[in-house]
Amino acid sequence: MKSTGIVRKVDDLGRIVLPIELRRTFDIAIKDAIEIYTDEDKIILRKFQRTCVFCNSPDDVEDYKGKPVCAACLAELKGEV
Repeated sequence: MKSTGIVRKVDDLGRIVLPIELRRTFDIAIKDAIEIYTDEDKIILRKFQRTCVFCNSPDDVEDYKGKPVCAACLAELKGEV
Protein backbone atom coordinates (compact mmCIF):
# COMPACT_ATOMS: atom_id res chain seq x y z
CA MET A 1 0.00 0.00 0.00
CA LYS A 2 1.36 3.43 -0.96
CA SER A 3 1.17 6.39 1.44
CA THR A 4 0.16 9.75 -0.05
CA GLY A 5 1.20 11.80 2.96
CA ILE A 6 -2.23 13.46 2.95
CA VAL A 7 -4.10 13.71 6.26
CA ARG A 8 -7.72 14.82 6.52
CA LYS A 9 -9.98 15.27 9.56
CA VAL A 10 -13.46 13.80 9.79
CA ASP A 11 -16.11 16.53 10.17
CA ASP A 12 -19.14 16.53 12.52
CA LEU A 13 -21.20 14.56 10.01
CA GLY A 14 -18.52 11.88 9.50
CA ARG A 15 -17.34 13.19 6.12
CA ILE A 16 -13.85 13.54 4.71
CA VAL A 17 -12.74 15.39 1.58
CA LEU A 18 -10.86 13.46 -1.08
CA PRO A 19 -8.13 15.73 -2.43
CA ILE A 20 -8.50 16.85 -6.06
CA GLU A 21 -5.20 15.15 -6.96
CA LEU A 22 -6.60 11.76 -5.91
CA ARG A 23 -9.94 12.38 -7.61
CA ARG A 24 -8.16 13.23 -10.85
CA THR A 25 -5.80 10.25 -10.58
CA PHE A 26 -8.69 7.82 -10.08
CA ASP A 27 -11.10 9.61 -12.44
CA ILE A 28 -13.66 10.34 -9.70
CA ALA A 29 -16.15 13.04 -10.64
CA ILE A 30 -18.85 14.81 -8.64
CA LYS A 31 -21.77 12.44 -7.94
CA ASP A 32 -19.73 9.29 -8.80
CA ALA A 33 -20.57 6.31 -6.59
CA ILE A 34 -17.84 5.04 -4.28
CA GLU A 35 -17.77 1.54 -2.79
CA ILE A 36 -16.54 1.15 0.79
CA TYR A 37 -14.76 -2.03 1.88
CA THR A 38 -12.98 -3.05 5.06
CA ASP A 39 -9.95 -5.32 5.34
CA GLU A 40 -8.95 -6.03 8.92
CA ASP A 41 -7.97 -2.55 10.20
CA LYS A 42 -8.22 -0.76 6.82
CA ILE A 43 -11.01 1.17 5.12
CA ILE A 44 -10.81 0.89 1.33
CA LEU A 45 -12.58 3.29 -1.04
CA ARG A 46 -13.10 2.26 -4.65
CA LYS A 47 -14.88 3.91 -7.56
CA PHE A 48 -18.01 1.88 -8.25
CA GLN A 49 -18.09 0.16 -11.62
CA ARG A 50 -20.96 -2.01 -12.79
CA THR A 51 -19.81 -5.44 -13.88
CA CYS A 52 -21.46 -8.47 -15.42
CA VAL A 53 -22.98 -10.84 -12.83
CA PHE A 54 -21.61 -13.83 -14.75
CA CYS A 55 -18.04 -12.93 -15.82
CA ASN A 56 -17.36 -9.66 -13.91
CA SER A 57 -16.51 -7.82 -17.14
CA PRO A 58 -17.10 -4.05 -17.01
CA ASP A 59 -17.40 -3.84 -20.83
CA ASP A 60 -20.74 -3.29 -22.61
CA VAL A 61 -22.85 -3.94 -19.48
CA GLU A 62 -26.61 -3.50 -19.77
CA ASP A 63 -29.60 -4.49 -17.66
CA TYR A 64 -31.20 -7.84 -18.46
CA LYS A 65 -34.19 -8.66 -16.26
CA GLY A 66 -32.88 -6.27 -13.61
CA LYS A 67 -29.32 -7.63 -13.54
CA PRO A 68 -26.15 -6.23 -15.14
CA VAL A 69 -25.03 -8.52 -17.96
CA CYS A 70 -22.30 -7.92 -20.58
CA ALA A 71 -22.99 -8.25 -24.31
CA ALA A 72 -21.02 -11.52 -24.60
CA CYS A 73 -22.89 -13.24 -21.77
CA LEU A 74 -26.20 -11.87 -23.03
CA ALA A 75 -25.55 -13.38 -26.46
CA GLU A 76 -24.71 -16.70 -24.80
CA LEU A 77 -27.93 -16.55 -22.75
CA LYS A 78 -29.94 -15.95 -25.90
CA GLY A 79 -28.19 -18.87 -27.64
CA GLU A 80 -26.52 -16.65 -30.24
CA VAL A 81 -23.02 -17.98 -29.64
